[in-house]
Amino acid sequence: MPEAPNLVQSWATASVPEEHHKVLDYIEDVTVNADQVQRRVLSEILTQNAPAEYLHRHGLSGHATADIDAFKRLIPVITYEDLQPDILRIAHGDPSPILSGRPISEFLTSSGTSGGERKLMPTIHDELDRRSLFYSLMTPVMSQFVPGLDKGKAMYLYFVKSESRTSGGLVARPVLTSYYKSRHFLDRPFDPYNILTSPNEAILCSDSYQSMYAQLLCGLVHSADVVRVGAVFASGFLRAIKFLEKHWPRLCGDIRTGMLDPQITDRVVREAVERVLRPDPGLAGQIEAECSKASWQGIIQRIWPNTKYIDIIVTGAMAQYIPTLEFYGGGLPLACTMYGSSECYFGINLDPMCKPSEVAYTLIPTMAYFEFLPVHYINNGAKDYDQRDLVDLVDVKLGQEYELVVTTYSGLYRYRVGDVLRVAGFKNKAPQFNFVRRKNVALSIDSDKTDEVELHAAVRNAVNHLEPFGASLVEYTSYADTSSIPGHYVLFCELKAGGTAVPPSVFEDCCLAAEESLNSVYRQGRVCDKSIGPLEIRVVEEGTFDKLMDYALSQGASINQYKAPRCVRWGPVVELLDGRVQSRFFSPKCPKWVPGHKQWSIDNGGI
Repeated sequence: MPEAPNLVQSWATASVPEEHHKVLDYIEDVTVNADQVQRRVLSEILTQNAPAEYLHRHGLSGHATADIDAFKRLIPVITYEDLQPDILRIAHGDPSPILSGRPISEFLTSSGTSGGERKLMPTIHDELDRRSLFYSLMTPVMSQFVPGLDKGKAMYLYFVKSESRTSGGLVARPVLTSYYKSRHFLDRPFDPYNILTSPNEAILCSDSYQSMYAQLLCGLVHSADVVRVGAVFASGFLRAIKFLEKHWPRLCGDIRTGMLDPQITDRVVREAVERVLRPDPGLAGQIEAECSKASWQGIIQRIWPNTKYIDIIVTGAMAQYIPTLEFYGGGLPLACTMYGSSECYFGINLDPMCKPSEVAYTLIPTMAYFEFLPVHYINNGAKDYDQRDLVDLVDVKLGQEYELVVTTYSGLYRYRVGDVLRVAGFKNKAPQFNFVRRKNVALSIDSDKTDEVELHAAVRNAVNHLEPFGASLVEYTSYADTSSIPGHYVLFCELKAGGTAVPPSVFEDCCLAAEESLNSVYRQGRVCDKSIGPLEIRVVEEGTFDKLMDYALSQGASINQYKAPRCVRWGPVVELLDGRVQSRFFSPKCPKWVPGHKQWSIDNGGI
């Protein structure tokens, strides 16, 4: 099998701190022995989950339970919809070992959706140990490239989101919220390489304004000590910068006087911040001088001058934020360190200071059992393949694209994650993957994922408001506009006019109707998290989509196969569309979304 150039320095280099050698040796061992490790992992999963009803249902029971060959022969490749009836049984309180031999401890809510509602991923207590192990791998790797991380603090902005309970009493919440509330995070031992500026109390505050304010204030107080900044996703980090743009006078006032703003009313947050807040007029003046300048280019380096990099996920949908991050970062490297999901954590970037376009994740063989479905088998969702088509971790081919399929300790078996990956190289026998795309996702601003089917239904519901005026939709496309923070969805619509002019208020109703048709993840981002801005409709001139087809044909598209794209990316196509916009309209208010209420559809056996 071809071996890609090894971008990682030798584990034995003198620049690696002694306490990190054990971790780096672990990575070396599991990647050198990736095949044996994967077989051991699958055997452990099948042995642990031998009582699982799901395995018995598919003929894997008795002495055959831990038979890897029988597993590959009998267990089907599935999607969430295949598993949903079993998940709903667990959610309703069925204590049987349905998917796992160990009790399901909670559900992790995926940002993907099924029937417009969040997916529920079962997990067990042991998974927290695995996630903690995964997180422990990243700092030793980063220390090879960036010295002195133990000489300062990390301003990482972490947030919890709302959680709910199923009718059976299990907590359902995002994977990061689960981790931040766990003893693994809250009772973590002191580590000079991982000192956060944010107090736990601020991270755990469910009020997003108070959490953001407190974390930024603490980051500003410790600005001279900060050597790295970041958040999980690029969108979240940029929301923090936009928050700073709006509230820096108030934050500076707190630093000048040493007194916390009275709008921060959460008692434990106030106590935590007041432990570090002292009057510092000099620091307040320095921050004011930078924030009051006309341009915020390079503001991160100007306020946190010792920052060495921005730790942020910028692959997949988050790549659209790279230009904005580079503007605020003023040339700071964008370090993309990890790849994971609600299903399980997958891999780390062993060359974290590489360019965002070159990020490749090395899958860690101990996290789960990994298989790969070649992309040529994925034909608009058609199941023209069977389990024999899957490829093992060590057998993928350089340059080929695959959909990731996982079997986890928590009870997912041959589950299609929906991510398309391309093999970029190898670390020993473990492949390194570029993230190519999320299958079937048309639009994404933050954690939302809207596919073409859902988008089309939203547009259909929106244009219903035009019928009384005789107007109709000729063609449309969409665009995730991230030129401002928060980003927002844009619908480019070409209309056929009727006999009566359509009032602006009706177009605003169209915007709201479209938003009301989108899934609960989108609506939570709009209403609760404020991570998505109001949806916009841009009405374009008659003949615009003909011009769009002409452009596509000039670029080599076949006139026999051309169809208008349902989603476009920034570039000449958006410039063409924007150049023919006649009018713009925004949703006048937020769509309906009630936290913790009807989070899962009643029609789907809701909980």
